[in-house]
Amino acid sequence: MSKHDWFVPNDEALKAALTRFDETKLISIDGVWVNPSVRKRNLKYYIFDWDDNILRMPTRIHMDRWDETSQQWVPHVCSTSTFSVIRSDKHYRYPEGNRERAFIEFQDDPTPHGGGSFLADLDAALDDIESGKVEKALSFDVFRKMLVEARLFAIVTARGHRVETLKAAVRRFVQRVLTPVEREMMMINFRGYEYCFDGARTFPSHAELFTRYLNLNHYHAINSTDFGARLAEAAPNLQRQEDRKRFAIHDFIEYLVDILNRSGMNALQHPFSIGFSDDDPHNVAAVRDYIQNDLIRRFPAIKFCVYDTSDPETGTHKMTFSRQHPQQL
Repeated sequence: MSKHDWFVPNDEALKAALTRFDETKLISIDGVWVNPSVRKRNLKYYIFDWDDNILRMPTRIHMDRWDETSQQWVPHVCSTSTFSVIRSDKHYRYPEGNRERAFIEFQDDPTPHGGGSFLADLDAALDDIESGKVEKALSFDVFRKMLVEARLFAIVTARGHRVETLKAAVRRFVQRVLTPVEREMMMINFRGYEYCFDGARTFPSHAELFTRYLNLNHYHAINSTDFGARLAEAAPNLQRQEDRKRFAIHDFIEYLVDILNRSGMNALQHPFSIGFSDDDPHNVAAVRDYIQNDLIRRFPAIKFCVYDTSDPETGTHKMTFSRQHPQQL
């Protein structure tokens, strides 16, 4: 099976997909179905952290833990969710203070200490969900719904993978998680956006159209060489993780503003919203402060929604910020 066979048009799936649009008026153009009613949708875009937010990945972090009995540092392997709790605990440190050794499994390139495979870990995470071994992360279904609606998004993660690796991960997610009916719906919706905002009247194959959609989105692994090259041009002095995430968020917002302006809208006056979700309380707090102290003044037309997914027991905690309504819990 070739890598695109799973996206070959499926007549039965298409028939079922068409019934999902019973409240809209689809049109047929260039021999395919298009959803022009996307023009009437609210303009909503998404920024997602990946680990423990979209998926609970088995990728491990290698730390040192202070052992009171032996009075020395000992190796300690933990999950990303555990790391978000112990990251500021004085009893834990990076191996001999070396951050790169701690996150060897979060890179694409082989290292002397070994490393993980993002796609293999993604498959393992999806296998665990399918088998009932683990519950879905809190943003899993939101991410799935957003893909079906073909909305624009950004992945902002502390990993060190290349852009193409993150794209391949989204492709694999669509392949394994979305049903054939949902994939047909995604194509109908994305054609609608191309028809309404780009003036498209002819459309390529499913595989080519899906690749076009993937390429429109942003993929920021803030510890990658790709992101480092981007910073070297625009902001070479950013070192802290929180600062790098803020840069990635601002970069995506500027990208959206440019897209809306080119489509004939004044993005600084036309209301739209951006949702950011993360499971790490430190990142959530940093983004919340960034929005309150900077972004709502710089982009007064945008409503920002921050989704704290750190506690699966209590569910997602939503915070809304805008120039008109500074905070609404």
